[in-house]
Amino acid sequence: MNADASNLNPARLASEVNSFSIDSRKVQAGQVFFAFSQPDYQNNCFNGEFTDSHIFIASAFEKGAIACTARRNRFEEHQAVLEEFRDRLIFVDDGILALQKLAHGVYSEWNKPVVAITGSAGKTTAKELTAHVLRASGRRILSSEKNFNNGLGHPLTVLNLARDKSFDVAVLEMGMSTPSNEIARLCRITPPDVAVELNVLPVHVEHLGSIEAVAKAKAELIEGIKKGGTAVLNADDSRVLSMRELHAGKTITFGIESAADVSASEIKMKRFGETCFVLNLPDGKADVRLSLSGQHNVSNALAASAVAFVFGMSAQEIAESLESVKPPAQRGEVLHFAEGFTVINDSYNSNPAALLGMVETLVDGGKNAKRKIVVAGEMLELGENEREIHAETGEKLAKSGIDFLIGVRGLAKDLVEGAKGLSETRFFESSDETGEFLSNEIKAGDLVLVKGSRGVRTERVIEKLLEKFDLEK
Repeated sequence: MNADASNLNPARLASEVNSFSIDSRKVQAGQVFFAFSQPDYQNNCFNGEFTDSHIFIASAFEKGAIACTARRNRFEEHQAVLEEFRDRLIFVDDGILALQKLAHGVYSEWNKPVVAITGSAGKTTAKELTAHVLRASGRRILSSEKNFNNGLGHPLTVLNLARDKSFDVAVLEMGMSTPSNEIARLCRITPPDVAVELNVLPVHVEHLGSIEAVAKAKAELIEGIKKGGTAVLNADDSRVLSMRELHAGKTITFGIESAADVSASEIKMKRFGETCFVLNLPDGKADVRLSLSGQHNVSNALAASAVAFVFGMSAQEIAESLESVKPPAQRGEVLHFAEGFTVINDSYNSNPAALLGMVETLVDGGKNAKRKIVVAGEMLELGENEREIHAETGEKLAKSGIDFLIGVRGLAKDLVEGAKGLSETRFFESSDETGEFLSNEIKAGDLVLVKGSRGVRTERVIEKLLEKFDLEK
């Protein structure tokens, strides 16, 4: 990893290290702390201004770090403070690249199957479903925590293998937001044996310029498949399906609307938060009861099922494992309140397609609801046409069959103004204000979707409701 450890105290060189940190506040005894500076972030596709963490090296040592990485020029800049730690520093050209190369080395030593998942929406849910189903087969699964899917979170997840090599499979989420070959870089750390492409949507076009550029960036996952590996592709997305031409190995397709190797039929929603369907595999079928709502989640379950099929699981084994799935927090989590109303907490991310998809789920599953209410935060990173996109999405919401739209923050005002056909709309500048209003407005029989990007913090709306009302026992 272009590291110079020649100055290290021989006692440090002899130490066995299997734990690493990039946050000086969380450093524990025996860890190696990786210090980053602005050039590291710029070289590795991170936008913005970042604090030079070389200034935290001293505190990392105070907390028991066994060694720290440092750029030589940053050491010279902070030499007055860092000189006393010279024999505990590992000099690197690029701290983030060093972390990634270390992770690749740990992966290579482990040398077991990697399942990599990407898509414009649904990555984390599909990752959780895939890990859950594979665990049901008796395999030990390492999976990305939360949405650790970038050039820092990905290697940190992989480095868990240094501490515990007994995992049988790694299920890893891979994300991107810039035209800087982020997914290709992640594939170099852990070349996937199975690569899953969920969808290509107009997300991150602010940075990439067009949906075609988004598709090209997502396709890096298929191009990065290990020789002899398998591509798992969504047959319902033509941009995804065309990626089968990008590798010479096997392809397994999944889909609902289009012919596919792995498919769902007889899809029915019982009460909100429960979907039933027949899972069809090339070698069998089985009835599935899924504790998630919406066609998009059926699609995520099919992606997980396709991976499980690659690993040799039967339709019945997959169906039984899917029955014990619980929704990830803030990603379609269904909350039934004792007062008689239901709230869908989908506060982790939002874009026009994801919002409209969840609203379709709300309307389809809420035929018996007294009111169908949508709380929608402004959608971020939509590019120069963001106001028009919000307004157009508002127009579609007005025709969707909902009863009440509440916009939250900034550009959500355009969303509300676009929804002129609705009899009831409101706009608030913050999630706290929205939560206060909704907690006074909500009634028994209401079905509410709360959907927003992380930056809007629509989870605060949920928190306000939980402060005032109890969940069903």
